[in-house]
Order: sequence, then C-alpha cells, then structure tokens
Amino acid sequence: MEAAAMAGSEGSCVPVARAALWKRHIMRQLRQRDRTQKVLFLELVPAYNRLLEKAELLAKFSEKLQLEPSEVPAPHAGSWERESRPDSDGVTSPATLKVKWQQEEEGLRLVCGEMAYQVVEKSAAMGTQQLQLEERQGRLAALEARVAQLQEARAQQAQQVEEQQAKNLAQRAAYEDLRVRTGNQEAALRRLQEEASSLLERLVQLKARAAIERNLRLERRERASQARMSQELKKAAKRTVSISEVPDTLGKGIRESTETLALAAEWDSLESEACEKWKRPFRSASATSLTLSHCVDVVKGLLDFKKRRGHSIGCVPEQRYQSIPVCVAAQLPVQAQDVLDAHLSEVNAVCFGPNSNLLATGGADCLIHLWNVVGGRLEANQTLEGAGGSITSVDMDPSGSQVLAATYNQAAQLWKVGEAHSKETLSGHKDKVTAAKFKLIRHQAVTGSRDRTVKEWDLGRAYCSRTINVLSYCNDVVCGDHIIISGHNDQKIRFWDSRGSCCTQVIPVQGRVTSLSLSHDQLHLLSCSRDDMLKVIDLRFSNVRQVFRADGFKCGSDWTKAVFSPDGHYALAGSWDGALYIWDVDTGKLESTLRGPHCAAVNAVAWSYSGSHVVSVDQGRKVALWH
Repeated sequence: MEAAAMAGSEGSCVPVARAALWKRHIMRQLRQRDRTQKVLFLELVPAYNRLLEKAELLAKFSEKLQLEPSEVPAPHAGSWERESRPDSDGVTSPATLKVKWQQEEEGLRLVCGEMAYQVVEKSAAMGTQQLQLEERQGRLAALEARVAQLQEARAQQAQQVEEQQAKNLAQRAAYEDLRVRTGNQEAALRRLQEEASSLLERLVQLKARAAIERNLRLERRERASQARMSQELKKAAKRTVSISEVPDTLGKGIRESTETLALAAEWDSLESEACEKWKRPFRSASATSLTLSHCVDVVKGLLDFKKRRGHSIGCVPEQRYQSIPVCVAAQLPVQAQDVLDAHLSEVNAVCFGPNSNLLATGGADCLIHLWNVVGGRLEANQTLEGAGGSITSVDMDPSGSQVLAATYNQAAQLWKVGEAHSKETLSGHKDKVTAAKFKLIRHQAVTGSRDRTVKEWDLGRAYCSRTINVLSYCNDVVCGDHIIISGHNDQKIRFWDSRGSCCTQVIPVQGRVTSLSLSHDQLHLLSCSRDDMLKVIDLRFSNVRQVFRADGFKCGSDWTKAVFSPDGHYALAGSWDGALYIWDVDTGKLESTLRGPHCAAVNAVAWSYSGSHVVSVDQGRKVALWH
C-alpha cells in the first residue's frame, strides 16, 4: 500500500515520501531488536519468579523446623531412631525431610545465585543496549533536524531558481528586444549605405557630366580659335609684297612672307587634324576629359583624405619614430642577478630603453637614475635632477634619447639623455600627474592626472594641444596609433580617438585600475586593478580574454604596474609581499612565482625589449635585476 501511495502521489511529493522510507526502515529495525532482546528474558523472568516462590516456601519450612525442636521434648534415642525410620505407612521422618530440604535449599541458593548473576549481566547488557538506543535516537533526531534544514535550503534554492528563471526570461525578452532593434538598425544602416552609394554614384556621374560639358566647351573654343586663325592665315597668304620697297626692308619682307607661308602650311595641317579629330565620336586617351572611374577614384581619395586628416587643414605628413625591434621569444626570469638600494626612499617607476641596455628608475626622492645593464649587473650611468615632486611614472621615447616623467608637483618633465637638468616642464594640470607616456608620433606625449583630465602635448613647443575631461581620477594611460586608453579610479577603462574629442568606448572592471600595458601588436591590453586581478582585453572584440589571479597575489598600492612580455606571451606583476607572478597569456596558467630580494611591496616591473631581463622596484628602495 505504501508503494501504491508513493506511485499515486504527485511529482513534488516523491522526494518527501522517499525521505520517509528510511525513517520507517530504522523504526522497523529498532522494533525488531526490541523483540529479540525481549525473547531472551521471557523464560528467565518466570523461572526467577518460581525460584522466589520456592525460596519463600523453604523459608516458611525452615521457620517451622526451627520451632518444632524447642516445643517438643527430646525423645529417647531408641524412640528417635524408631521415628526416623519410615513407618509401615511410608511416611518420611522429619529429620530426613530436614536434610532433604537443606540440600534442596543449598541447591536453590546456588541456582538463585547463578540466576542473579545472569540477571546482573543481562541488566548490564540491557543498559548498554539502552545507551546505544539513546545514542541512535539522538543521531536520528540530528539527522531529522539535518533533513529539515536541507529541505528548507532546498526550498530556498528552488525559490532562487524560480527567481533566476524569471530574471532569465526578462533578460531573454530584453535580448530579443535588443536583437530586433539591432536588426532594425542594421537594416536602416544598410539603407543608409545604399543611399550613400547611390548618392556617390550620382555625384560621380554629375562630376563626369560636368567634366564632359566643360571639355566640349573648351573644344568648341579651341575649334573657333583655330577657325579664326586659319582665316587670318589665308588672308595673310593672299596678300602680295611689293618689290619696289626700300632695299633694307627687302630681306625683312621676304622673311616675313616666308614665315607667313610656313605658318599657313602649319595651320592648314592643324586644321585638318582638328577636322579629323572632330569627325571621331570620342576623344583620345590623352584628352583632358575625366572618365567615370577616374572621378570615382578622385572622390574616394578626397573622402579618405578627409577621414585621415580629421579637422586638420595641413598636408604635412606626421613624423613617426622608427619601430622598435620585435622580440620573437621572451626568456622567463629565474633568479635575481643584482640587487641595489637605488634611491633614498621608495621607488615608484621603472622603464627600459629601446636598446634594452639603458634603464630608468624614478622614486619619491624626486630623482631619476639611469643605469646601464652590463653583464647581468646594474651600473650607474647618470642622475636626472630638477623634478619638483615625487616621481610617479617614467617613460623613454622609442629613440632612447629622451625621458619623460610624471610628478606630484602638478606637472610632467622632460629630460634629454646626457643632460642632468630638465629640458621642458609640461605644466597645466591642477593635481598630481600620475602618468606620462610618449606617443608613436614624434614630439607628442600624453599625461593623466588626478584632476580628472588627460592632456595631449606638443613637445616641440611644450604646448598642450588638447585637454580631455573625464569623470574620475586617471591612474595610467597608454597610446596606440590613433587611440588613447586611460584607466581610472571609478573601475573603468576609457578609449579616446586621438583624432576626435569624444570617448569611443568604456570597459568596466571590478576594481580601481592601477596600470595599463599595451602589447607590441596593439591587439591586447593588460589591466591591473585593486581587486587583485589582471585582465587581458582583446581590442579587436572589446572583451576580456583572460583573467589572472593567484593565491597570495595582492596589489600593494594604487600605482602597482603590470606589463606584457615583449613577445606578448606572458604577463608580469609584483605583489604586496615582494613576490613576482608570471602568467601565460594563452592558457591563463600561472607559470612561475619569484621570491627573494624584495621584503616590501613591489610597485612596478619592466621587461626589456630583447626579452632577456626583468627589473622590479619596491617600496623599500630596492631595484632587482632578474635573468
């Protein structure tokens, strides 16, 4: 009947019925055990009761036997012997009965003792079984409470699943709505593109028609001028020269007549060629008329030129740096080769030169030190002075001849390698400058500040050519061919077109952005944030390709820098405990963890362009060269 009831119940009650089966099974086993234990005592209890009854009877007999000798006078020995013998009627004598009863009493006492011992043993066993029963009942109660908790949790999870399904349905409806809107917008875009192409074709046709009409007008004018010239030549040829003129003018007249005749012959030939030319329906390829394809090429060139140049009106080509050699395969660092106390206080920034032999470090002591990497050692090269505040960022141009640094005195400063004092000061920010980077175009740079602005600079004139207002503190910037990427304190990465004035894209992250690093091919962006994670963003699809995290890795400050390897296969960052973490960009796997020289938080790291060396700097004034 229970199976039938379970089969007939609804689907929602099946788990409850199944949960009740094991309870019934346990109760059935407990009842079976009680029946088994009870059977063992069913024979013992009546026997014990009979033994007690016999003991009471023997006690009464003993009392009577003890009273009888004192009341009855002692008979003579002969008479006692007579009495002790059985009479002719077969009645046993009292002495015999007394001995017999004493023997039976001893035997009963022995049996009673044994049974009492068995009763004690059974009582102890029963107590043990009772304890086990209580323990199992306690476990059963705990399991029932656990089952109740699990059922409650299951109900909550079922409710959460229902809520999530409702949210999914709402999101699916919103997605369908967006898909429909996207389809409509794509259709509208296609219509606009078709209209634009048709307008372009009409424009080209109008240009070609106008060019043909202009050529016709020019040819008419040319033909009219040729006709007039031919008529004048004919009139000149008909004129006669008098021989009776002055002798000194004779040669001149003859020469003029000869030239006139030659011109007439030449113009006759030109007129014949013109007539033949106008007899043909179309002009030759050397004519000045514009063909349809040529007009299309001209219009496209104008449009491409406008798109390429933006709002500028100049036609001078942009001067660019020579490209830095690409590293084919970077070498993973294994151990620290050289460790120095490079600055008087914490070191905030580090950067390699394009030749990988020159290194720049900047710290809170307002100094920039240049180092030569020679044979796995750091040798002091030069000290750049003149910074008005702590150095927050250091960058070297692709030629390796200039050093740009961001400082806390609301400005960025420019040095020329080989000169100890600052060459230019880029002032204009109203708060600390947190990032300063060279652009790929010569004599241009970009700075970011905590005053919520990003500025572009013309280094030739030390002039701010553009100011971009943002909504949050800027912690780092990187520059591509035509884009500027900035990381902010509001957990967002913003993209700016260097030829426009608006933000083209915003990518949110889960923590305050501390640094940005652009791969050499400008296809991937590495961001480090205060949520202790590194993210690789694919710039072709504007999505997060990889997320790097590790046990023990933690950003030590708001300016912790992480970088790509020069070949773009690895990501490197320093942690708060002085360790360096290296991840594989393709697999997301943690390749290695380097520990040793740093006892304080690592602020910045740099990977040489050759891929052979790594440098790390920390808050304890140390600079470590890894190989």
